[in-house]
Amino acid sequence: MRPFITKGGILFMLIIDSKDCENIDKALKKYKKKFEKSKTLLQLRERQNFTKPSVKRRGQVLKAVYKQQLVSGKFED
Repeated sequence: MRPFITKGGILFMLIIDSKDCENIDKALKKYKKKFEKSKTLLQLRERQNFTKPSVKRRGQVLKAVYKQQLVSGKFED
């Protein structure tokens, strides 16, 4: 997997500033955290299959209805 993030066709690279005395494990941990925050993996998984816009909207509506029902107390966990 490449360390590039695309936003509107522009490539961004994840850069980790590491000090000379810093352990490689700490630098790797910083990289993993930064990679997770950039949501690159989520974008890759989302782009594997095309989802119609109407299906996306329907999912968002169902999720909002579920959250509203949780708040109103209709569902008990």
